[in-house]
Amino acid sequence: MATPDTEGTTQTPSLSPPLQSTAAPRDNEPYADDVQKVLKWQEGRIARRLKGEYESAVMHLTEVINSNLHTPISVSSVRVEGASNTRQSFIGSLIRPILSECTSGPQDLESVLHTARKMSRRLHETDIFKTVEVRIEEARDVMADASAVDLVFKTREKGRFYLNTSTELGNEEGNASATARVRNVFGGAETFEANLSMGTKTRRSFRGSLEAPLSSDLATRGELSAYGMERDNTAFASSFETLRGLKASVRTGSSNRGLGMHEITYEAVIRHIGAFAPVASISMRRCAGQTTKSAISHTWTMDSRDDRITASRGHYAKFYQELAGLGGDAAFYKVESEAQISRSIWPGVSLSWGSRAGLLWSLRDKPSLFSDRFQLGGPTSVRMFRHNGLGPRDGSDSLGGDIFWSTGLSILSSIPQKPHWPIKIHGFVNAGRLDNVDQSRPLASTIRDTLTRPSVSVGLGLVYRFDPVRVEVNFGVPLVASKSDASRKGLQVGMGLEFL
Repeated sequence: MATPDTEGTTQTPSLSPPLQSTAAPRDNEPYADDVQKVLKWQEGRIARRLKGEYESAVMHLTEVINSNLHTPISVSSVRVEGASNTRQSFIGSLIRPILSECTSGPQDLESVLHTARKMSRRLHETDIFKTVEVRIEEARDVMADASAVDLVFKTREKGRFYLNTSTELGNEEGNASATARVRNVFGGAETFEANLSMGTKTRRSFRGSLEAPLSSDLATRGELSAYGMERDNTAFASSFETLRGLKASVRTGSSNRGLGMHEITYEAVIRHIGAFAPVASISMRRCAGQTTKSAISHTWTMDSRDDRITASRGHYAKFYQELAGLGGDAAFYKVESEAQISRSIWPGVSLSWGSRAGLLWSLRDKPSLFSDRFQLGGPTSVRMFRHNGLGPRDGSDSLGGDIFWSTGLSILSSIPQKPHWPIKIHGFVNAGRLDNVDQSRPLASTIRDTLTRPSVSVGLGLVYRFDPVRVEVNFGVPLVASKSDASRKGLQVGMGLEFL
């Protein structure tokens, strides 16, 4: 038995063989002499117990719901709390179509739960709420049926004001910009954004836009914008170009779902070409002065790629058409198409094929304007040619063209033993051509000549994924080139958002 010591405490006598202590810690309990381990062990036990209680509660709730899914329940009212900066009429326009769909058929607990989920998702899609929580309460209306309930959405709005400064790299250009944004301007999920930037090629630019949803399902949105920019074209056209314009557009659908995204746009713009370099050609100087364009355009986009920068599967398609001549100096019909298909051919190795083509058809008996013509060539299009270096030229100036096509086959491979690295090995074959259209000749003859006389290049290099842009360092050579093409042998660096 235990005996008291001189200070009045009790001591346990030690055991003598063959007796020994049979005490063992339960649940990997540490020894009491390590306080930190004991505390950590206790926290783990509490966490496991709470997790078990939570899972039990979830299972019990699931059983209750599943056993009552067909219990008759109707929605008496819907309330949205916490939306202090949002118009109630706008919230009503989002909720009423969903509520009407629910009340048009038999109402039970299952239909009410589906309705609550749809309403919650619709509120999230407005991009004005940080959190949306829903609960089902007994109906407040004393005249409501006993089986009626209220759907209550507790929301928390996002901040309305946003200001950001940044430096950006993309499409062979770098710039510094400042962006201000106001969310939920008039209480209907409108967004106003203003942007001011200065860069290496686009010397100065500004843009202000107001965007708002036009339909209750938020699939259709409208945008009004005003913009202006000054572009430095001296690298390929010995001039500067200034633009000032207004734009109104309507978008519907989504590029990665359903039938793709459609956008219809009206644009009115004033262009001015001037500030020529001393070496500017006569052809380029003839383009000097101010021109105006009033045009309507349509764009359709479909994108199922798994990655926009280094896709390994999926496809991308874009179709653009523009009709100018609703006023102003420009009168033409322009059409462009773009497609890309990517496939994985081996673990870590993918093959991509891309193609672009376009046609500009003047609607007046005179040549097209420089600002409306296509430009082709460079590290983001037909590689191993200088930026905008393909097509008609006068001296060192690229004059642009009315018809073009380009295509490319690329293979991307991960670095051996380093599949997680953002650097990939890249091999490519590119081909393309840019020409003018002589409308006195049959169009089919022009297309045939353009297709049968391509400029071709091949090369090998590295691709670096630098979100949100792609950087390429390639070594290659042009295999076939026209006399007027400005080619580039050896090393070429490309940086941009979209590559052939």
